[in-house]
Amino acid sequence: MAQILRSRSVVLAAAAVAVLLVLSWVPAIEAGKRRVHIPDDLDDVEDNEEDEDWKAWGKPKPRPRPKFDPPPDFQDGMDLGKYQREMIKRQFGPSMGFAKLRIDVPRELLVERAPELSTGVDRVVKILGVLQEEAPRLARTWTELLKTGSIDAKVIAVDKNTIMFTIPDGQDSLEVKDFVLSQPEAYEFKLGQSTFRRPGDPELDVVVERMRKERAKKKDSSSVKEEL
Repeated sequence: MAQILRSRSVVLAAAAVAVLLVLSWVPAIEAGKRRVHIPDDLDDVEDNEEDEDWKAWGKPKPRPRPKFDPPPDFQDGMDLGKYQREMIKRQFGPSMGFAKLRIDVPRELLVERAPELSTGVDRVVKILGVLQEEAPRLARTWTELLKTGSIDAKVIAVDKNTIMFTIPDGQDSLEVKDFVLSQPEAYEFKLGQSTFRRPGDPELDVVVERMRKERAKKKDSSSVKEEL
C-alpha cells in the first residue's frame, strides 16, 4: 500500500511540473504570435529620442547680461597686447575679423608640418603653393568647428589668402581669435586695429619680403648658371 502511495505521489509531482512548464510557455507562444506592425506612412510619427545635447548642438551659448565694466585707461608702460584683450572682452556688439592664411607653404603640407611651421621666420619654407579652392573649403570647415563649440560666426572666403569672420556677439571674438591661431593654415588674425600672431612669428609683410628676396636670388643664380 505504501508503495502505491509513493508511486501516486511521484506521478502527481511529475504532472505538476509538466503543468508549470506548459504555463510558462504560454506567454512566450502568445508573444511569438503577436507581430509589430510598422506602417509605411510615418509622416505623423514624432521622433522624441533626441537628447538635450543634440538639440543644443550649434546653438549660441546663452549668456547672462554683463554688468557695466569700463576698460582700464591705457597708460605708458602698459602691455599693449593685454590692453587689447581687455578692450575686446568688453565688446558686446557684433564684430568682424580677418584671418590671413599662410603663403609660405602649400596647404596640403601644413597638417604634416604644423609643428615645424608653428613659430620663427627661419623655419618658413620658401614654397609658394597656395591653392585657389582651399580658402572656401577652410571657411566651410571652420564654420562647422565653431558651431561645435557653440560659437555663432559667419565665415566667408574673401580671396585665396583671406577669410572673413562676422561675429554677432563681440564676447566671442577672443575665442574666435584663439581658434584661428590654433589652425595650422592660419598665419595671423586681425580684429579691428589689432593683429594677433603666434609668439615668434614676424609680421606678414616681413615674410612676403623675405620670400621675394629668396625668389630673386634663385632667379639670379639661374641666370649665372645659364651664362656659364
